[in-house]
Amino acid sequence: MLAALDWLNANDSKFEFVAIGPGTGRLADALQQRQIPLHDWSLNDLSGVRRPAEEIETSLCHIIKCIKPDLVHANSLAMSRILGRISSRLNRPTTGHLRDIIKLSAAAVTDLNRNQKLIAVSEATLHFHVDQGLGERQIIVVHNGIDLDQFQPRSLTGWLHAELGLNRESPLIACIGQIGLRKGQDVLAAAAPNIVKHVPNTHFLLIGTRTSQKAESIEFEQTIRRRFNEAGLADHLHLLGNRDDVSRILGEIDLLVHPANQEPFGRVLLEASAAGVPIIATNVGGTSEIVLDSITGRLIPPKDPIALAKAVIKSLTGKTESQQFRHAARERALNEFSINIAAQKLSEFWNAVLDETQEKTGI
Repeated sequence: MLAALDWLNANDSKFEFVAIGPGTGRLADALQQRQIPLHDWSLNDLSGVRRPAEEIETSLCHIIKCIKPDLVHANSLAMSRILGRISSRLNRPTTGHLRDIIKLSAAAVTDLNRNQKLIAVSEATLHFHVDQGLGERQIIVVHNGIDLDQFQPRSLTGWLHAELGLNRESPLIACIGQIGLRKGQDVLAAAAPNIVKHVPNTHFLLIGTRTSQKAESIEFEQTIRRRFNEAGLADHLHLLGNRDDVSRILGEIDLLVHPANQEPFGRVLLEASAAGVPIIATNVGGTSEIVLDSITGRLIPPKDPIALAKAVIKSLTGKTESQQFRHAARERALNEFSINIAAQKLSEFWNAVLDETQEKTGI
């Protein structure tokens, strides 16, 4: 969304943006850099405890009425639900973003349907929620976009191999994303012994951290480490944590593996495509809307370490196919996933909502 706002501020003078959210943190800093006014508001009280629902809704309603915007947009499913609950009190159109594929309660569906329009990040996300009861005519699909100048093919320099203390000839496989059950990194851990058996000097990079403190999430991360240790591959696993140089890292790796169990529309898949990195991903959610099987990458079934190992080995040993994937993925990113395209579609969406509101109200 921030990247889209950057493009709209530079290319579409019709909109003036004002944000509502926490007054401190990375988002607040990013908004300040862009000179976008921020009204301090949070779901939690000063002690970090979530405020009662009525207090949340009343305070948000008060801020919106003070700002007097022409339209209010919620940038997540959770916020879209809150916005839907207060929409009748605002006397202005409300819209929201559906960025998750999660099961919804009947109450959540009702809340979301109170918004005038919604955006889904993929066709898969749209159909999943329509099947739960969201109004199909109320939702449009706008794929996320990325900065194609920041994410572009780069020449291998070897700096990442040097950072890791590895021979420059060692293939690097990266798995990028929050460490958790939904992302399926345990499947890569299960496939690793078979991969190394056929390509002995392969190394595996996990980029991202575990944010959940649930026991099952802690055990999941420990399982990944344990599987590498038990296979005698502890020195082949590199946990790099959160990184702010992913665009550079993509230029140094041989393959991106995305073994997710569910994925609405994976941003890292867009980034890797734009960077011309071969991709192996599970065919779940909106992934097939990014990765075209056997054209821009390989799609495999989820939770299948044998299929994953087979696809990885073929990619690492089949240089011609990998090169074809690189070119096709970059070309598709240029044509489909530019932030310019996404921002233009957001502009068209909001303009259509405003026009529809004007027709209904006569204002």
